[in-house]
Amino acid sequence: MQIQDAQKAVDIWIREHGVRYFNELTNMAQLTEEVGEVARIIARRFGEQSSKESDKNKDLGEELADVIFVVLCLANQTGINLQEAFDKKLDLKTKRDHERHQDNSKLKQ
Repeated sequence: MQIQDAQKAVDIWIREHGVRYFNELTNMAQLTEEVGEVARIIARRFGEQSSKESDKNKDLGEELADVIFVVLCLANQTGINLQEAFDKKLDLKTKRDHERHQDNSKLKQ
């Protein structure tokens, strides 16, 4: 699925099931909450923090999908074509960072 298709799917879902978009500030708070849930899973599963019993069945993929959903909501309600923005950013990073990363001795194994 292309990003623009995902944006359309979210917009349709909001209109059919969500009544309306939360305002931008609410969605920003939601995004922060969802990123926090991803961080919690990563810290416990891959980091040094101890897991709680309630953390063991958390689904990282589901939480990452929550982040994407809210980002798509924010893009839709602020008029951002995220496909276009992403493609532009990827092109910029490719041109700007290729040699920088290739020459980074910290990344060589």
